[in-house]
Amino acid sequence: MYRSVINRIAILSILVIAGCGYTLGTQTLHDVRTVHVPVFQSNSFRRNLDYLLTEAVQREIRTRTPYRLEDAETADTILKGKIVDIRKNALSETRYDDPRELQLMVGAEVTWVDRRSGQILHQQTFPVSSALTQQASAVSFAPEVGQSLATAQQEAATRLASRIVDLMEAPW
Repeated sequence: MYRSVINRIAILSILVIAGCGYTLGTQTLHDVRTVHVPVFQSNSFRRNLDYLLTEAVQREIRTRTPYRLEDAETADTILKGKIVDIRKNALSETRYDDPRELQLMVGAEVTWVDRRSGQILHQQTFPVSSALTQQASAVSFAPEVGQSLATAQQEAATRLASRIVDLMEAPW
């Protein structure tokens, strides 16, 4: 008798918890299955940062989302982006005014468009601001210990790509 009461309570608890709207994993748009990511536009003189950011966004989409990458003609949606600002600042200097530690910040505009209807699914700007010292696109690097601008660009692209793909999750 006692076991049947416990079993009924357990089954009832499972049914109540399952019906509360909790889900496992990321929330995605149900009618979107594929996305195309063209090369990010950039008017900067810094070479290859647009390609690094595009590759990082594509890698994040492949690993973190259920969306598949497709060509522009067959994709349900298009994720367009433009690098709007790149700044490199010296954080500290040696006594001979050589940079000891530098900071690279990358700002971008992103628009996610449904190719079938033309509707903008999401649009956001990731600005570069000196007030935002803990932003995801800011990377510190020190040439004295073997870090370079190339490694900093790769890290900044990876961090910014992660924030961009966060936009692709459905809002709660």
